[in-house]
Amino acid sequence: MATLKDVADRASVSMSTAYQSLIGAAEVDSQTQAAVKAAADSLNYELNITIRDVAAYAGVSVTTVSYVINNSPLIKPATRQRVRNAIRDLDYHPNTTARNLKANETRMIGYAWHVAEDPIRRNPLLDLFLFELAQCAEAHGYHILTFTQSNRSGTKPYETLINTNRVDGFILSDVTYEDPRIGYLIERKVPFATYGKANGKWDFPYVDVDGKRGIQLAVEHLIARGHERIGLISWPPGLRIGDIRTQGYLDAMKQNGITVPESWIAYSANTMEHAAEAAQRILTNRPKPTAIVCANDIMAFGAKRYVESLGLEIGTDVALTGYDDTPVAELIGLTSVRQPIAAIANRVIDLLMAEMNRQRPADHTIMLEPSLIIRESSANFRRG
Repeated sequence: MATLKDVADRASVSMSTAYQSLIGAAEVDSQTQAAVKAAADSLNYELNITIRDVAAYAGVSVTTVSYVINNSPLIKPATRQRVRNAIRDLDYHPNTTARNLKANETRMIGYAWHVAEDPIRRNPLLDLFLFELAQCAEAHGYHILTFTQSNRSGTKPYETLINTNRVDGFILSDVTYEDPRIGYLIERKVPFATYGKANGKWDFPYVDVDGKRGIQLAVEHLIARGHERIGLISWPPGLRIGDIRTQGYLDAMKQNGITVPESWIAYSANTMEHAAEAAQRILTNRPKPTAIVCANDIMAFGAKRYVESLGLEIGTDVALTGYDDTPVAELIGLTSVRQPIAAIANRVIDLLMAEMNRQRPADHTIMLEPSLIIRESSANFRRG
């Protein structure tokens, strides 16, 4: 049976050109397309990309391609990337049905959304995280199966998906100190990886971002701009992410010799309305703080609304920083801490692939660094 390489050789073109000609790509001239079509007709060839084509295109063996498709750790990164490029360029789709039946795999990864009744954890950052997860998973031949979960449901959705063999593993986010999902999945020996660490007593693969350092970057930036009275809006104590970011604020202030009155810290639910009320509590201090650090962008949006309702100018009268660097933050000129979401998703997927292949690496707890994106909201302080 003829292959794409046979057609390319007969037409004296590359495999890429032969493929582009057969799909009618506009960038291939009509003379070349005609030559490739004639070669295909003479070989009685109809376009049907196989694993042999991918192997020939990448210059590797069929076995190597199979190893890459099945996420074997035996393949060197450069070779793995070359094969993935070939799969992409030729738009190759493995026969996943047959392969899954043989391997008892679903090629699906479960990822839970928290439902709207849990407003404290709604976070636009997770939209981007899911998008990046889906792209990374698809590069490995997997898809993301999303499902809803409330705090009340606990591990029930996971139990259902496991018992019905709907997924091969899970990605978790919104991780809490004593997250019951982690304990349950460890007990069931189900592969998983998380965006966020837990309490330190469990050994499992995770990727996290140094939230304490992120807030420290914001505080240090404001101090360098001349601020000494800096308030904080964060989640109430007991929420892991909020506790970490609050501690980052306290540490940075202490390291710079600034005593923090309790009234400079206001706790808020994750809504603009609550954050505006928190900003009001902070700014009723006398003398009032000249800057507010917020534990996420939504809180910063609420603080901005309150400050501007007083006729004050953000960045000049009151400096403001957020966290997560959401698209709206860029739109309104908000200084914000950026998390490397694409890198997080990539590393989480890599860790999960290793778990599913029972090849956990020694370095399976990864902490990444945030960065501070400085914009107008903290740029023009008038020392009063």
